[in-house]
Order: sequence, then structure tokens, then C-alpha cells
Amino acid sequence: MLTGWFLWFILFWTVFLLLMMSIGGFFMFRKFLKRLPKEDGKSELDWQEYYIEQTRHLWGEEEKALLEELVRPVPELFRDVARQKIAGKIGELALKEQAPRITRDLLIRGYIIATPKRDHKFLIRTLQAKNIDLSPYQHLLESR
Repeated sequence: MLTGWFLWFILFWTVFLLLMMSIGGFFMFRKFLKRLPKEDGKSELDWQEYYIEQTRHLWGEEEKALLEELVRPVPELFRDVARQKIAGKIGELALKEQAPRITRDLLIRGYIIATPKRDHKFLIRTLQAKNIDLSPYQHLLESR
């Protein structure tokens, strides 16, 4: 019969392993979870792909280069996912505003909306190095 500290050791490891497998499983299947359809029948990733496809012809070389520069600090393993998420949000904004092309303004606003606040430090540093005025985006930077 298990008694004393050994019982507590077994219970601790059981709870610990279940917790770690649950956390790992969530991150492992997170893309699968994003693929699940929402109320409208399309998933988050379906909408991203739709916005990217609808606005692919609106992108210029300068805007593509700026997007590449902005996703540079993301680890290479996750860079494609980050680029697709940001480009999807930029495409969504462009379609909503019926923009004739992707502009630097749309790109910056889409980046701010699509990324968490902790990633905005690099954006601010990059835009300041390029002498781009941040005042039009201040309300977006502060609200997120």
C-alpha cells in the first residue's frame, strides 16, 4: 500500500504530467483549433486566406519589403504564420476601405491591429529609424 511521501510524489507527478500534456496539446493543436468553422461557416484561417487572395494584386514591392522587415524579429519557424496573419488583417482593412492599393498607412494599421502590444516596440523603433511619423497611429498603439 502506498503511504506517506511516496503517495504525494505519485499524485504530484500525475497532476504535473496531465497539466503539461494539456498545455502542450493546446499549443500543438492550436492551428487545428483555428481551422474549426465559426458561426458563419468559415474558420479564422479561411478568412485570412480569403483576404490575402482578394488583395494579392494590391501589394507593391515597397510594401512587401516593409512587411518583411516588420516580421524579421519573429523566429523563422513562426515567421510565415505571423506574415500571413498580418497580411490577412491588412487585406481585411483594404477591402473594408475599398483601397485601390496597399499603402504604407494600411500596412502599419494592419500590423498594429494584428499583433499583440508587446510586439509594437519593434514597430515603433523601425518606423522611427525610417523617419515615419507615428502620430496618426498613436490611438491604435495606446488602445491595444
